[in-house]
Amino acid sequence: MQRVIAGFQKDEHGYWVAVLNCGHTRHVRHDPPWQTRVWAMTEEGRQQFLGTAMECKKCYEEEKVKL
Repeated sequence: MQRVIAGFQKDEHGYWVAVLNCGHTRHVRHDPPWQTRVWAMTEEGRQQFLGTAMECKKCYEEEKVKL
């Protein structure tokens, strides 16, 4: 399920997490070769992604349970 990035915060390990408009969070680590998200490393880069959509796995799982 697509949700909009409303903000960013760091988790307890210092990794960046997107805060989605549904209230859930999703890691946005730059961890090559699995995830290339250089933009997550800078404030400017993260600001560019505010308002963009990304998959919310938690919303998807919650919706799947309802069906």
